[in-house]
Amino acid sequence: MIAGLPNSRARARACGDDSLGARAQAGDAGSVRRDKNSNIRDAAPKGIRRMNFIILCRSMRGTRHVTLTPPLAAGMALSAMALLAGCFGLGFGLARSVGHVPADERILELQQTIAGQQAAVEQARDAARDRVNALAIRVASLNAQVIRLNALGGRLTEMAKLDDGEFDFSAPPGIGGPEEPAVSRGAVAGLGAELDDLDARLGHQQRQLSILATLLVDRKLNEEIRPRGRPVKAGFISSYFGRRTDPFTGELREHRGIDFAAKVGTEIVAVATGVVTWSGPRQGYGSMVEVTHGNGYVTRYAHNARNLVRVGDHVQQGETIALMGATGRATGPNLHFEVWHRGRPVDPQRFIRQAT
Repeated sequence: MIAGLPNSRARARACGDDSLGARAQAGDAGSVRRDKNSNIRDAAPKGIRRMNFIILCRSMRGTRHVTLTPPLAAGMALSAMALLAGCFGLGFGLARSVGHVPADERILELQQTIAGQQAAVEQARDAARDRVNALAIRVASLNAQVIRLNALGGRLTEMAKLDDGEFDFSAPPGIGGPEEPAVSRGAVAGLGAELDDLDARLGHQQRQLSILATLLVDRKLNEEIRPRGRPVKAGFISSYFGRRTDPFTGELREHRGIDFAAKVGTEIVAVATGVVTWSGPRQGYGSMVEVTHGNGYVTRYAHNARNLVRVGDHVQQGETIALMGATGRATGPNLHFEVWHRGRPVDPQRFIRQAT
């Protein structure tokens, strides 16, 4: 074993020498290849520069060398620029087609919008003009109505013989009051102010006419329900109101009415408007008609040959209600006429005289 050691060392040395020789040969081969590459590079045309790229990548062990000649680099640059230009053009075209409108089309659209707005303004102006014209016509009509009401009110005041100062339709009504803070409101146009003035004037005239109408109605009603005039269309007074000698007994007795003598069938008329509250025979009166007029007035028409109305009938002043006769306590054809006021008999003569 010990003797064999030198041989082993010799063999190891020999092997080492062999490996060194192999390495030397490999190195010589690499140098030869480098020399060839260098020769090839040296063989490239002069004046043309080369670009060397060293690529480092984790997935690959070691490095990679890329050599680009100027024509190849220029081609790649032109390709990249063309690609960028194409992308830009495509994006611009899409943007124009999606969100942008050509300038001439945009201008046309704006012109159409402005034209539509101008048409709307014209329509609003025409509508406002029509409203103003309608208001002006209304104001003129109201002014004419005020003038007519003034004339009518003045005429009615004269006919009713009322105080001119109480119902003066030509003068504005007196108004007043302490000064109060102004209420804020919008500016009133001329037509609006005129309409307000007309409204106030018409309101005042309406109140005046209402009061005047009430007075006239009351006056007319009082005139209609107040006994007035003769109760017969023909005949004469044969007996007066007050004390007289009774034609049947010869005694002095009170006569509560007046008698009108005429032929049988003479028309008997109501002396005032009222409602019939009696129509038929009554003790001492014969066939009688009683009319209630209001305000405490009642009239009686007795000794009738025939009554032409019934209880509940509404009769007007001057309407025929009966025909003259001699029924009841009478010496011949006559009308016994009585006027009662608030439950007491009054002389009919004064109502007859008022009518004449």
